[in-house]
Amino acid sequence: MENFDQTDARILKELQQDATQSLEALGDSIGLSRNACWRRIRALEETGVITGRVALVDPEAADLGLMVFMQVRTHSHDPDWQTNFKKATRTIPNILSVYRMTGDLDYLIRARVRDMAGYDALYQQLIHLVPIADVAASFVMEEIKDGTALPL
Repeated sequence: MENFDQTDARILKELQQDATQSLEALGDSIGLSRNACWRRIRALEETGVITGRVALVDPEAADLGLMVFMQVRTHSHDPDWQTNFKKATRTIPNILSVYRMTGDLDYLIRARVRDMAGYDALYQQLIHLVPIADVAASFVMEEIKDGTALPL
């Protein structure tokens, strides 16, 4: 965004903490009118700086208390395999994030499942959809920090 300024950064900081706050409350906290806040938020959305507004759900309440990181290695790096892998991982709701990596690891997947049986079902679903050379999994024992706000 060409005109991204300190006021926009303050708006984004506030919205990252609580996107449900009223425009009046937001304006009061940063010193702008309700309409000025609305115009800036709309501009941030239209330019793609704000990509969405979501509710964060407690994984335990959703019965998805086990987080798993899956380290994926593949024999193939051709465009068709990559396209199929992207499609497959996007269709599995338990997969939250997928990253293509450098080094020995090809992809890193972050997923939420109920338990080990849930992980096995996820694993079986993934390898059914796309051929994978190797999958290793690490299970989270304790979440120390899991944030969503970017430091602005």
